[in-house]
Amino acid sequence: MRLKSAIFVSALMRIENAKGSFSTVLNKGAEDAGAIFIVQLLPNGKANLFGPAPQAMFEIEDSGERWFELLAKDLSQQELEPRLQSQLKFDPDCWIIEIESGGSLENIQIIAE
Repeated sequence: MRLKSAIFVSALMRIENAKGSFSTVLNKGAEDAGAIFIVQLLPNGKANLFGPAPQAMFEIEDSGERWFELLAKDLSQQELEPRLQSQLKFDPDCWIIEIESGGSLENIQIIAE
């Protein structure tokens, strides 16, 4: 069984903040099962965008973990904003979390980078 989206987001943000990273919610999604997207702000002003990994990319057995895939790398703010707006248009119940982190996001399971 998977954690509710709101609990996962809260835990991720607390962990990142404890590491010294700054995190914020750009869009609050559905409490129970909203899709989660993560914007990783890099020191060079660019951003990486992570989204939920398609179910087909991992075992059928549900381990309860959330898996993410890198959707776009080294995006400028001008490239990132339309992607986020498009996602919100498609799924207004999704979560968008922004984490200012120069390092890797070691607290999320990444399928492919």
